[in-house]
Amino acid sequence: MNAKRPAAFTSARILDRDLATIHGIHAQPSLTPQWRALEDRLEAFCAALRDDPVDESDEHGATRTYVARLAEAGLLKLMVPGAFGGEYEAVSATAICLARQWLARESGALDTAFVMQGLGSFPVVLAGTPELQGALMPKVATGEHICAFALTEPEAGSDVSGMQTVAEADPNAPGGVILRGHKTFISNAGVATSYVVFAREGEAGEDGKPRYGAFWVSGSAEGLSVEAMQVIAPHPIGTVHFDGVRVPAAHRLGEVGEGLRIALGNLDQFRMTVGAAALGLADRAIAESVRHLKTRVQFGRPLAKQQGLRFALADVAADHVAAQLMVYRAAAARDRGDATPDQPAMAKMMATEHAQRAIDRCVQNFGGRGVLVGEVPERLYREIRALRIYEGTTEVQKLVIARAML
Repeated sequence: MNAKRPAAFTSARILDRDLATIHGIHAQPSLTPQWRALEDRLEAFCAALRDDPVDESDEHGATRTYVARLAEAGLLKLMVPGAFGGEYEAVSATAICLARQWLARESGALDTAFVMQGLGSFPVVLAGTPELQGALMPKVATGEHICAFALTEPEAGSDVSGMQTVAEADPNAPGGVILRGHKTFISNAGVATSYVVFAREGEAGEDGKPRYGAFWVSGSAEGLSVEAMQVIAPHPIGTVHFDGVRVPAAHRLGEVGEGLRIALGNLDQFRMTVGAAALGLADRAIAESVRHLKTRVQFGRPLAKQQGLRFALADVAADHVAAQLMVYRAAAARDRGDATPDQPAMAKMMATEHAQRAIDRCVQNFGGRGVLVGEVPERLYREIRALRIYEGTTEVQKLVIARAML
C-alpha cells in the first residue's frame, strides 16, 4: 500500500464517454461537472493517503483513522441526505460507486470503513423516526458515529428465514423490545458506536410467514458484547451477542414486521456498489499487470512481448469495461428511481466474478512473486474473495436474475 502507483493507475478516470452516455449526461450537461468534480476530490484524497499511509495492523485503529480522514475530506457526506448535511439531496448510488471504485484501488479496509457508514445508517434514512434521523445522520457525516449492519446469523446467511435472534416485547417499556440472540460476520463489530439489528418478532403473519423487526442499537448498550473474528483480508469483523438488550420504542425502524422490507431496501441501495469496489480492486490488478509485463524480462525480452500474455490481458480489459458499464447502469437506474431487482444483481455478479478473474490473472502474471505475502497481487487476491459472498452470493444473484426473467 505504501508503494507509489504506476502512472497508468494514478491517472485512471472512471466516467469516460461510454459511462456518461448511460447516465444521460449528453442530455443533461449539468451532470458532467458534478461527477468530474467528485472524481477530482477522490483522486486528491487517494494521493494524500499515499503520502501519509495508515497502519492497518491495528484493525480498529485503522478503521477509526480512515473514518476520520474520510469525514475531514467531506466524503462521508455522500452517505447522508442533504437534509442532514449530506452532499446531495438524496443518497446517490452513482456517487457511492465512484467513491468505492477509487477507494478500493488503495485499500480494501479503507473501502469497508467508507461503505459501512452508509450500510449501517441508511436503514435509519429509510424508516427511522425524524428525531432519530436528526440525532444520528449528521454524526455519520462527521465520523462521530461509526456504523454497523447486523443481519447475518450463524444459521441465517443467504436464507434470512433461519433468523433466530428475537425481539420480545419489553413489559417495562411500552413499544420497546428486548433483543436476544447472535449476529455473525458483522463488519465493524467492536469498533461501531451503533448497530442496525434485525430480529424475529411476534406471531407469524396471516400468510404464516415469520415477521421481522429492525432496530437501532447503541454500541454501548447493556447486554451487547462482541467476539472478534479473523478473515483472510483483515478488517474489524466479529460475532455480536445480544443478551437481553433493551431497545426503546423510539429506536424501532418502521412498523412491526417491516424489518425484512427495510433490510432488502438497504441492500438494494448498496448491492451494485459492491461491484464498484470489485472494479477498484480489478483496476489495481490490471495496472499492476501492465507494469509488470512491461518491465519483467524473460527469455531475453519483456513478458509484454509474449502473445499469450497479451491475449490474456486483452480478455481482462474487455471484461472490465463490460462490468464497469453494468455497474454504473445499475447505479444510474437506482438514482433515477426506475431500477429493477435484476440490475444490481447482474452488476454485482458480473463485476465481482470479473475482478476475481482479473486478480487471478495478475497473480499468474507475477509468477512466484504473485503469492508472496506483502506483494500487491497477494493482497488483492485476499481482498476480492469476500466480495463474491457478502450482500448476496453469486448464486443468490443468479436466483434474483432468473426470478426477474421468469
